[in-house]
Amino acid sequence: QVKDQFKSQANVNCVVFTAIEYKTQVVAGTIYFIKVQVSDDEYVHLKVFQSLPYENQGPSLAGFQTGKTRDDPLTYF
Repeated sequence: QVKDQFKSQANVNCVVFTAIEYKTQVVAGTIYFIKVQVSDDEYVHLKVFQSLPYENQGPSLAGFQTGKTRDDPLTYF
C-alpha cells in the first residue's frame, strides 16, 4: 500500500517490490518496519505508520533506508 509513496520519495522505479520480513512497534497506532526486495540483489527498509482504526487513514511511509542487503538486520530507525 506504500509502494507508490516509496517510488515517489526515493525517485526510483522498482523492478520488484516484495516484503521479506517485518517488525512492529505499537504507539498511537502501529509502526511497521519492513524489509522489501526491490531488485534481484537490492533491498530497502521501510518505516510505515498505520494510525488507529477510528481515524480512518491508510498507512503512510514515515521513512526508508536504501542500500540494504538481504542479510542486513531489520532495526528500528
